[in-house]
Amino acid sequence: MSRIANAFKNKAFIPFITCGDPALDVTEALVLAMAENADIIELGIPFSDPTAEGPVIQEASLRALSGGVTTDKIFDMVVRLREKTDVPMVFMTYANVVFSYGTERFVKRAAQIGMDGLILPDVPFEEKEEFAQICKAYGLDFISLIAPTSKERIAQIASQADGFVYCVSSLGVTGMRSQITTDVGAMVKQVKAVRDIPCAIGFGISTPEQAREMGAKADGVIVGSAIVKLCAQYGKDCVPYVAEYVRSMKAAVLESC
Repeated sequence: MSRIANAFKNKAFIPFITCGDPALDVTEALVLAMAENADIIELGIPFSDPTAEGPVIQEASLRALSGGVTTDKIFDMVVRLREKTDVPMVFMTYANVVFSYGTERFVKRAAQIGMDGLILPDVPFEEKEEFAQICKAYGLDFISLIAPTSKERIAQIASQADGFVYCVSSLGVTGMRSQITTDVGAMVKQVKAVRDIPCAIGFGISTPEQAREMGAKADGVIVGSAIVKLCAQYGKDCVPYVAEYVRSMKAAVLESC
């Protein structure tokens, strides 16, 4: 069983952080602190034009890039992390980052250092094959996203998905929302009607109440902006605040079982 499949034995909590915000050594400490309660960790590789992101994660990307973060430095950090933790980790970035590094070179290196998957939110289903084939060759899960607008394409996407399906709960960009009005449960049911692959809900979730509610409708919950906001608020002192937040969100997700 893959590490990702294993992570969904119970309800999974999946936090996202932007690598290098506020600094790479802090990112490293954050991963180790979050690993105590996280089931999978999403590592964002910063990009100058992150089209799926709201202002919180956009600003984090710009801070990280201004601080001199590069893909190679992030790879080196993962090597160090893998000496200390086997928590499943996936990269989330943009097609341009992978293209400019060289798609096969990027995927091969990610697999070699112990990453488990790759999420590229700007790659539509119709164009995923050039990435998905290379990921498959190196044993990396290329994780598909479905959105409220996917509708009749959900079955098609689900039939070819790897790892887990990332269910986007809200239209628009990432960010905290006071209410999630999309019928996410219906999206999950459409996926499960095609095949039994884990579904995790992301975009807009920030409170334990939302995590509990969304956890009841899927196999996992993904949270990014609320964590990145804590990193921005506390800077280099953010680790204990993020660790406590992740612990409370994981507890809420487990309550939804």
